Amino acid sequence: MKSILMSKGARTIVEVCAGVKPNEQVLVITEPKMINIAESIAAAVVAAGAEPTMAMMTPRTSDGQEPPAPIAAAMKESNVFISAVYTSITHTKAVKNAVDAGSRGIMLTQFHDEMLIEGGVHADFKAIEPTCRAVANALEGANEIRLTTPHGTDLILSATGRRSNAMPCMVVPGEFAPVPTVEANVSPLEGSAHGVIVADASIPYIGIGLLDEPVKVTVENGMIVSISGGKQANILAENLASKNDPQVYNIAEIGVGLNPNCKFIGSMLEDEGVFGSVHIGIGTNITLGGNVKAACHYDLIMTGATIVADGKVILQNGEVLV
Repeated sequence: MKSILMSKGARTIVEVCAGVKPNEQVLVITEPKMINIAESIAAAVVAAGAEPTMAMMTPRTSDGQEPPAPIAAAMKESNVFISAVYTSITHTKAVKNAVDAGSRGIMLTQFHDEMLIEGGVHADFKAIEPTCRAVANALEGANEIRLTTPHGTDLILSATGRRSNAMPCMVVPGEFAPVPTVEANVSPLEGSAHGVIVADASIPYIGIGLLDEPVKVTVENGMIVSISGGKQANILAENLASKNDPQVYNIAEIGVGLNPNCKFIGSMLEDEGVFGSVHIGIGTNITLGGNVKAACHYDLIMTGATIVADGKVILQNGEVLV
């Protein structure tokens, strides 16, 4: 019975999000832990009249680690690649190279069976798309973006000359999108961010998930210089230090969640999509328009945010104004 219920969400991902057409070649990348999701997606690919190829890989040891070379090569050759993995390969050269070659990518990181049955995947993506693109347009190339929240966030950054990314969960050739996290984002200029970030909602990585207490991050010259809070803050600080890579402290992204069907559940792609939430990405930014390839990419998620870009209010207390 569960597989039947999962099939509707799988077909939405394949037919609406990826736009799979008959006779296309679709690469489904997975790992053993995610085989149920991968098989549901592959069945939906068959139902759409396309040909799926399943690529099983050893789970990556950390988020952002490159997939094996044969899988990276297959991604470039595919019409569509769908990544159903637990440890993220989203912010990798393999994804960047595949979309640069014209493939369409869908990322289903940390998906579990229930996410195909209910939640963000059942949103009306076509109806949300205009808002997503409007927010992205407002962020694009902004000389100064200021982010504040009632919880203590006060961060200023610059996106001068940077493209934004509208991710309405529907892709065309040369694009990838995480599903179901409808979002608009931009990667700020390296070195431009300064101020304070207070994540009050979620850090859906490395076992942290929903936050029991706020995590405070101080930023200078585009880099994190301190992390404070309770146990969860210590987990983040220790994990980043263990990477032995100074670029993991880079402020990589400011993103706005825009999916009204998403809820905070401690899972990456649901939490980042919650309508009106804001996340600050840290580490890698090469897939978003930046120049940094770090050992990881994590997102710090907050609520009640206000964003002002070059004097224009985009978001006020979590309400979209564009």
